[in-house]
Amino acid sequence: MDAAGRTPSATMKAARLTGPGRIEVIDVAIPAPADREVRVRLQGCGVCASNLGPWQGPEWMKFPTAPGGLGHEGWGMIDAVGDAVTAFAPGDRVAVLSQNAYAEYDVAPEECVVTLPPGLEGRAFPGEPLGCAMNIFRRSNVKAGDCVAIIGAGFLGLLLIQLCKMAGARVIALSRRPFALALARQAGADEVIALADHFAIIEQVHQLTGGRFCNVTIEAVGKQWPLDLAADLTGERGRLVIAGYHQDGLRQVNMQLWNWRGLDVINAHERDAAIYIGGMREAVAACEAGRLQPFDYLTHRYPLERLDEALDATRDRPEGFLKAVVMFS
Repeated sequence: MDAAGRTPSATMKAARLTGPGRIEVIDVAIPAPADREVRVRLQGCGVCASNLGPWQGPEWMKFPTAPGGLGHEGWGMIDAVGDAVTAFAPGDRVAVLSQNAYAEYDVAPEECVVTLPPGLEGRAFPGEPLGCAMNIFRRSNVKAGDCVAIIGAGFLGLLLIQLCKMAGARVIALSRRPFALALARQAGADEVIALADHFAIIEQVHQLTGGRFCNVTIEAVGKQWPLDLAADLTGERGRLVIAGYHQDGLRQVNMQLWNWRGLDVINAHERDAAIYIGGMREAVAACEAGRLQPFDYLTHRYPLERLDEALDATRDRPEGFLKAVVMFS
């Protein structure tokens, strides 16, 4: 081991996709950080629904993936830093925005790393999706007194319910799963509605809002029907916020309705790493202060060797499932 903590001859376990619905765990060399990078010995990595497209093996997908590939929600301890790194040191516990975190180690630029304070010691902390929740909430521009419909009460939807309630909004939560609706109530939702009958839902929200519908509707599912419903629930000059990840093909929209009601449509997705990191820092502060409570929503934990099961659960969403994380011993 050199002065920077590098161990280039050592190996680590890393998972990679070898074909549709198939993984293997292999031994590969532990990466060394470049001058402005840190290396993190990962404690865990969240499993993102964006992995499901590659997991299904579409035509554009190339197998095998890079070792650790698709994992981007990691956290752990820095164990080595590049020569030009000044903001971090070995031993710092961090959340990291990296690309190969389905492995025991990953590297990332120092500007893609966020310190985890002592108050979060021992907590699983998939920083990227928590940062996404903060960024979506900010772009939704929810204000005190707004009526907000949140379609989808999974991991992301429940976080958004918490954030909207803290802002002083009235929240209507919608989900197809009874247990998720119960959690939405616990998170502060004022009303909960089962995602069942499209027109019955419209009528119920019409009555709940005195015919005005919602100032803001956040679609957090990523499917055609919830997107259609989101427009129907958004009132005149309201904001329709697309937070769901629509990765399985083209969508159609009711442009006549969007025009007639004068909707502001916000695609609340980011690609700028600096914006991601800003949201992650906000999430760290909110979790440390107890304003955001995500930890009970990390419902399923798997070792790296069972990443395939974690991906299947993320796709199939068995009873009680909200979010899976891969944990490293």
